Amino acid sequence: MNNGNGIKVYPECGVHPKFTIKELPEGERPRERLLNNGVQALSNAELLAIILRTGTKKENVVDLAKHLLIDRDLKSLSQLPAGDIMKMFGIGEAKACQIIAAFELGRRVASNGNGEKPAMKNPEAVAVYFMHRLNILKQESFYCAYLNTKNRMIKEQLISTGGLSASIVEPRDVFRGAISDGAASVILVHNHPSGDPSPSRDDIEVTKKLMSAGDIIGIKVLDHVIIGDGKWVSLKEEGAI
Repeated sequence: MNNGNGIKVYPECGVHPKFTIKELPEGERPRERLLNNGVQALSNAELLAIILRTGTKKENVVDLAKHLLIDRDLKSLSQLPAGDIMKMFGIGEAKACQIIAAFELGRRVASNGNGEKPAMKNPEAVAVYFMHRLNILKQESFYCAYLNTKNRMIKEQLISTGGLSASIVEPRDVFRGAISDGAASVILVHNHPSGDPSPSRDDIEVTKKLMSAGDIIGIKVLDHVIIGDGKWVSLKEEGAI
């Protein structure tokens, strides 16, 4: 708005929706602030605005980002699938993909700083790699880490979602990928949405079933790591297998 003296005045709630980013003083534009002041100087909304790049016809990108963070905090936003993000006002397919990609890059850096597939030499390394993705999921998701002879991961594979039982997780689903990728061994990983990683009877039965199948095929199941909320359990270390 104009205060009558030809000077633009910005409301306390944020930038006036009719002002585009280019119309803002340079010192208030997110990208310029990042370059001049460093990334630490930016608010969550400003960082999100840089990712989104453009706003809508009704509001600039900074206000759009602020509205998204009013509806959802960063953690809950990071957990949403593309379809749910696209239900938010002003967010189409491209912006939803940008948001998801940004959060996933952060999770990958957090799990392994150099971006390479890690050596899974102990249960802690497995837990660190999978923790930042699996501990936010609302459903149980069962993964396999396929390893080479040096216990370095060749590939990770999602096997099933929605619960863990001997009737859902079949050896053929686990070892099909292990065989095709030339894996020497396998580590099983899944999450407990409750946050408590204590193994259930089904967890132990499924693990023993897959270990027996692996012995026949010649691909050893090394461990089963269960991810909780900031906690994890190794069935091998617990003596459950």
